[in-house]
Amino acid sequence: MTSEDRGTSGIVLSFLVGALTGAAVAILFAPRSGRETREILGERLRETAERGRRMGEEALERGRQLGEQAVEKGREIADDAGALMDRQREALERRRDRLAAAVEAGRQAFRDEKDKS
Repeated sequence: MTSEDRGTSGIVLSFLVGALTGAAVAILFAPRSGRETREILGERLRETAERGRRMGEEALERGRQLGEQAVEKGREIADDAGALMDRQREALERRRDRLAAAVEAGRQAFRDEKDKS
């Protein structure tokens, strides 16, 4: 989760807490009977609990999606790294073969010059 996502979720959470607090205060100071006030508070509490449950499910699903994306990206990076290592290994083997051929050519040239003398 990026810092921007955390900041946005913090703002949303602060807004929700403020809205709930304001609603509770308004209900408590409204000219209603205690029974009506309790019923309204209970209803609001159930609504808030349902919203919280939905938000939790959405966050969990988003977390799963991000986890799957991270795993897929990790696999892609591992595949790319493997391919790069294969290419580098092949290039190293070609250089080794060229160096071995050059050394052998040098030895042969030395022997040829030695035989001439």
